[in-house]
Amino acid sequence: MVAIQHRLPTRHSPEEPPPHRGLLRAAHSQHGGGRGLTGTPPARAARPGSREVSGSCGSDPVAVVTGREPSAESGKPQVRAPPPHGAPRAPVRNCRIPPEREDLQNLRAMEVPAGLASGKEPAAAAPPSVSLPIPVQITVVSGENLKTLKSNMLFSMVRVEYNGAVLGDSSKTHVMPDGTAEYDFSTSFECSPDGPNSLDVLVQKPLLLTVLEVVPKEKKKPEKITPLAQAVVDLLPLLQGVRSLKVLAPLYAVPASPSEMLHPEATSGLEVTVSTKELLLSASQFSSGNLLSITLEAAYSIPDAFTTDAQQNYMVCLQMPAAGEKELLLLFKNGILKAGGEKEPLPRPKNWPIGPILAPGALKIPDSFIVGGRYEDEDGELTKGEDREFRMQAESTKRIVWDMERRCFLDAAAVAVLQKRIAECRYWPVELCRMTVASAGKGKVTKMDKGDEDKQIAFHGVAYINMAPLLCPGVKQIRGAFRVFNYEDSEVFEKTKIQHSIFRDLRSQLSLVKEGLGSSPVSKTAPNKTQKEEKDSSTTQYSEAGTFLMMEIKLDRPLVPKRLREELMRRVKELIPPRPALPPPTEGAKKVVEDYHKRVTSVAIAILGEYHKLFGKQQADQGLIDHETLEEQKRQLNYELNTSGKYFAFKEQLKYSVVKIVREKYLKTTAFETKEQLQAFLSELYVYLVDHMHIALNKLLSGEDVSPAPPSCATKKQLWLFAREAEANKDLKLASLFYKQRIARDQHSVESWLDYGAFCLLYEDATKAQECFQQAVCLDPQNIHSVLLCGIAAVKLQHYEEAEIFFEDACCLEPSSIIAWTLSGLFYETQNNYIQAERNFREATKLLRAQLEEEERILEAAEGEGKKPSSPSTDTEKIPDGSGDESPVEDVTSKEEATAVQQAPEASCPAPAPQPPPCTIFMKTVEFLIKVNAIRFVHKALAHELLLSLQGGPTFAYYMALAWTYMMQEDFPRCEECLGEAIQIDPVNPNVWAQKGHLCYLQKDFVNAKECYERVISFVEDAVDLHFVYLRLGSIYLEEKEYGRAKHIYLLACDNSASCLTWLGVGIACYRLQEMLEAEDALSEANALNNTNAEVWGYLALICLQGGRQLEAEQCYKYTVKLGLQNEALLQEIRAAQRRFGFGDPSL
Repeated sequence: MVAIQHRLPTRHSPEEPPPHRGLLRAAHSQHGGGRGLTGTPPARAARPGSREVSGSCGSDPVAVVTGREPSAESGKPQVRAPPPHGAPRAPVRNCRIPPEREDLQNLRAMEVPAGLASGKEPAAAAPPSVSLPIPVQITVVSGENLKTLKSNMLFSMVRVEYNGAVLGDSSKTHVMPDGTAEYDFSTSFECSPDGPNSLDVLVQKPLLLTVLEVVPKEKKKPEKITPLAQAVVDLLPLLQGVRSLKVLAPLYAVPASPSEMLHPEATSGLEVTVSTKELLLSASQFSSGNLLSITLEAAYSIPDAFTTDAQQNYMVCLQMPAAGEKELLLLFKNGILKAGGEKEPLPRPKNWPIGPILAPGALKIPDSFIVGGRYEDEDGELTKGEDREFRMQAESTKRIVWDMERRCFLDAAAVAVLQKRIAECRYWPVELCRMTVASAGKGKVTKMDKGDEDKQIAFHGVAYINMAPLLCPGVKQIRGAFRVFNYEDSEVFEKTKIQHSIFRDLRSQLSLVKEGLGSSPVSKTAPNKTQKEEKDSSTTQYSEAGTFLMMEIKLDRPLVPKRLREELMRRVKELIPPRPALPPPTEGAKKVVEDYHKRVTSVAIAILGEYHKLFGKQQADQGLIDHETLEEQKRQLNYELNTSGKYFAFKEQLKYSVVKIVREKYLKTTAFETKEQLQAFLSELYVYLVDHMHIALNKLLSGEDVSPAPPSCATKKQLWLFAREAEANKDLKLASLFYKQRIARDQHSVESWLDYGAFCLLYEDATKAQECFQQAVCLDPQNIHSVLLCGIAAVKLQHYEEAEIFFEDACCLEPSSIIAWTLSGLFYETQNNYIQAERNFREATKLLRAQLEEEERILEAAEGEGKKPSSPSTDTEKIPDGSGDESPVEDVTSKEEATAVQQAPEASCPAPAPQPPPCTIFMKTVEFLIKVNAIRFVHKALAHELLLSLQGGPTFAYYMALAWTYMMQEDFPRCEECLGEAIQIDPVNPNVWAQKGHLCYLQKDFVNAKECYERVISFVEDAVDLHFVYLRLGSIYLEEKEYGRAKHIYLLACDNSASCLTWLGVGIACYRLQEMLEAEDALSEANALNNTNAEVWGYLALICLQGGRQLEAEQCYKYTVKLGLQNEALLQEIRAAQRRFGFGDPSL
């Protein structure tokens, strides 16, 4: 007679919870106080329906459980010998099975491994805090189409299991003729962070339901229970804000025994509801966390030494960071070694990370598949064209298949740690090994065995997963092939900064010893020759075989969100606001007469110019000229005009306006009948023209302006933007012109003088910069920026005494200014006055500390009132950046220190609970100095910042500022080095990628520049200089002839900050797309903002040529040539179009 141990353990390890006492009493009472199964079956409840069972253990004496792996030697289910004769029996737990019930031994295939029977997982991260255990209520309502499992089934019951524990069995229920059975059975388990059923277990382990056929007892035959099918229910929705879950779980048939044949394609199912009284995760916990899923598909191109030996277990493990100092170990075991042949099918289902069960079909995760994809689209290695043949061959040869998915929920703190770890080191190790399974009859593991554990790790390899793509906006999945290398401690530490091995150093946390893996008494004996050869060869076989793992890492939400397309479309629609209608043009006689006056004035000015060329301007100032001299000059002037052809040119200018007068004023459009009528009309016309010529000349000579010059459409803010654009394009002459125009618009604007002075400080000479700064001081002596900039210019001119006066004046003018005290300290340091410098630095530090404390107090007060805090740092001190047209405020006491904090959030890594970035007096000052182009003082401040090393090294803001100085000095190698360090610190900051794009653009590396710019515009947060990102990315698209994308980018630039160049880009893109109307509208907008851009006139000429508008084409071409078009390709295109259409060039 064979005895089999019941599912309930006789002893409880510290990790295992004790069995529910009430459950044991119910089981004991039901089965006759602990009698064996040979006794009379227990009576069912008198009332119909179900019985409530709650606990972590089953109440039925029949041990139908899941997961226990069969013995390695016999290949049969594990059994244990009965207790010695006369030994006391524990109630129900150590019951014996009579000989006629030995068929139940087959049910042992459902047992879980011993190490996991208690529900203990590898060292898991602490889930989000759950104050008290929350009961999870499970109700099996009914079964449907059960006859498809077995047509002659009369009675059935359902067993509910979770995490290796039997929660209870339903009562024996009659199966109706239509295949339905009303179970109405309820049970529950508790979800708690410290118990076996934590959130980490809940998210990755399903509920297991087993349908059992109950054959009533007959004469001399006891009642027979046989498993027919199993179903699983995914409990993940309980973590996603669902309190009640109702599903129809499909039943998967248990493979038929030789004596009975079950229907393999069963369509039956169980109606199950799962509910909790309260949410397992609050809405804030779930929204701030993230669900991480890791799928291990297979290992391909494995070494030839791998065999299908039952004693070997192929395992893969990696660790994920969690909140605090804990790590989450994700173990994939029981890899199946398959021989060569056909490839794995696609798509194929993913499997649950649970042990073997009776119905293998139930291992499939519902609605979760491995779909594969193109090699080139993967994120891993071996994606090149030359790797394709190797991979296709490897996928059809010997391989190890897992197809297993493990999931874990990361709370807000764990997400932040994950993001930080990826930023610190992009490569993460995934370990692979082959472990020996201990024999079932070897007994317990000794201490000596544990010391030899490392000898059992064969073929220890590691793959390096590049996790950096997860920090790109919108990326939430990595899938690809990753090469496996031999595990070398030095190499792993160099690439991943991890000093320990999971299989070697953290094996105790994986519960491998309890499962009989990795240690056996065999290790005490000396290894034989074969084992030695295998150990030596395993160090190189991965590399020789070219082994690689196929893995997928997926997040429910991206770590860095991406800008939604809907938002972009909405902004594009709002790009061009409705403009007021233009005034209707003046038609009729009045207009043509005004045009005649303008032509006469223009010709008179031109003739006067010719007179001055011949006789000079000084003669008119010497008094009256006699009549003979005037006649001689007139004769010479007429001769010059006639011989040079200018007379006929002037006549042609007047001809068109005279024709319009004849048509509009006199309405003469037909030929005259007689010569007398013609002569009379010419006489009248002559008198009229001469009279109006005198009117026009009198206005000209009297100084009256016929019509004042129309004001420019550009505002001071737009002029500042135009200057910045010209400065970025290295057109310093044009930039200087715009700065001067801005000053001419309002000579009392302090910002205009300071902006032009900062430009001169960087590109021209310090003397002119000092003049601008001093003019600003004259306009507003209380403006602290003007005073500080005068000091900076004086230092550059080596006027140190003047500089000292200016810096002292600034500190006295604004005693609470951190920037003034810091700049003064830096100045004294250059004069070797270290005592004064230290004093000023100390004063600045004291002011900064007081400011931060005040901001913290305001923040706490705002949180206490439940209002959104308004930090003083957002009300920044006004720095001359040309962004506004107003004069600077006089009182900057409470605003001044926030200047440097203005960009401080750029240096922090986005996290669910962001902390204020570290701030120093020097970085505050650096932000001010960058805006005024004081490179020398920037270097001095950064040197102090480097010495401070608040976080054990330079900060993100430090590297960004240093990179800016090198870019201004065109030291591109050093700039690239600094930007690389900044990306390592904060890879999701749009500003660093914008600067990297600018660097590549200046180096003519347009491919990398385009990649950087595209990443910048995909971030949710806009970069500081987004306008220039749009401009340069649009120009790259135009160069690559991607006109549709160029149009889209330029329209975004117009919405962000419209300028002549942005509308010009839209016009060029539309012209190349043959959208002539839109192109002309865009170019008209560009011309209205800046009518001196020769390229705008050039494209307008092309559009007029295309439209057959000869006069306008000629006018546009004249302005194109007059303004000096530098784009030779465009000029050649215009001339080719003129030759093709036969007009457009007046000189032809």
